[in-house]
Amino acid sequence: MNEKVIVSKFGGTSMGDAECMKRSALVAFNQGAKVVVVSATSGTTNDLIELAKTAEKSTWENASLILTKIKVKHLKIARELEMNPEKIEPINQLCEELESMSRGVHLLKDCSLKALDSIQSIGERLSSVLFTEAMNIVLRAQSVQTTAKWLDVRDVLITDNQFSKARPLTELIKTRCQEQLSFIRHSDVILCTQGFIGKTQDGMTTTLGRGGSDYSAAILAEGLEADILEIWTDVAGIATTDPRICKEAKAIPEISFKEASELATFGAKILHPATLLPAIRAHIPVFVGSSFHPEQGGTWVKKDVEDMPLVRAMAMRKKQILVTLSTPEMLYSHGFLYQIFKVFNDHKVSIDAITTSEISVSLTLDDSTLLNKDLVNDLEKFADVQVEENLALVSLIGNNINHTPGLAKKIFESISDINVRMICLGASKHNFCFIIAEESAAEVINRLHKTFIA
Repeated sequence: MNEKVIVSKFGGTSMGDAECMKRSALVAFNQGAKVVVVSATSGTTNDLIELAKTAEKSTWENASLILTKIKVKHLKIARELEMNPEKIEPINQLCEELESMSRGVHLLKDCSLKALDSIQSIGERLSSVLFTEAMNIVLRAQSVQTTAKWLDVRDVLITDNQFSKARPLTELIKTRCQEQLSFIRHSDVILCTQGFIGKTQDGMTTTLGRGGSDYSAAILAEGLEADILEIWTDVAGIATTDPRICKEAKAIPEISFKEASELATFGAKILHPATLLPAIRAHIPVFVGSSFHPEQGGTWVKKDVEDMPLVRAMAMRKKQILVTLSTPEMLYSHGFLYQIFKVFNDHKVSIDAITTSEISVSLTLDDSTLLNKDLVNDLEKFADVQVEENLALVSLIGNNINHTPGLAKKIFESISDINVRMICLGASKHNFCFIIAEESAAEVINRLHKTFIA
């Protein structure tokens, strides 16, 4: 019996249909997983959000069409898994719960974040019921004594009440995991559960935000004192850059926690930016691989790695906004930056990169929807505000970047004909980033990859 605790997480594409689920279940079995965390089936979270919006703003007939689409999709997978009526009943019950919530939203013409979280939770709850059956099909085929059991993650993953972006209550989660789940290390049970969702202390369903399934898996790994966390997706590990942009992108065998955190934060789609935090705290190595091609290997993310190149990888993040605030009052005065940051804090808007001069400060935001009129009006009380859109943030991720002479020269020589609007260097030895026009981003990534990696 495998006494290692391995937590394996599978994304939406790995839950695409019955065959995908059985393939993923076989991967989990071969890896010796004790806990399997799954996302909603591919596209379902988007359907649930559309259902909530339609129920709120349109006719019930239109909402009912989306509801039927979701139900038919999951019942089809259930039939493909040859589930009997008794095992299908939880699927029907979840669809009835979804219909009740949607009707409530439609009658009130209001979809609060609390209601939206409950509606979105149905996606993972449906897929985990189906995956538990797929897991048992694989276990029976392997002729082992092990059985798969469904776990409602909300019993252990407790959060605050910040709906749509709930924060896990780490110590409470650790306590619940040890009290309720510590048996799995020495048992012949595989627990199948949900990513993305949690519950407040008073029992209200929450979500951790889009991409939160990876984070959920890491939180559970920390709470269970797991030996390994595996993230299974449709890509064989972490690449030196996005292969869709650069054909010369290469797989990375191993990468440090700090490098991977920077890479995720600055645009790499393979990991949710917050995913690694619980793993870093608990010193749990993370493996990233493809559930479709597990034989291709993947990437290990570890605290310490042997190979530490100057540039390990590069990332790009589009839809960036550059906000420049200028006022002579900045000159030789104190407290100006405090006032600016307080405005962003009051509006709950996160700043990415920042540079300052004597009378100006420039900063970047990740999403144009964040820069609302009220925020701009509040900023204009302190300074002249200029906004530039359609920009991209390009980041080079590696080691000792801020202590390597000649790096900037090499970077800008390779893109000498492209205008750079802002540079951010020095805050981290793992990252050098700059802002350029979005239309030039792919070309810049290809040139830099050729210069530093290919």
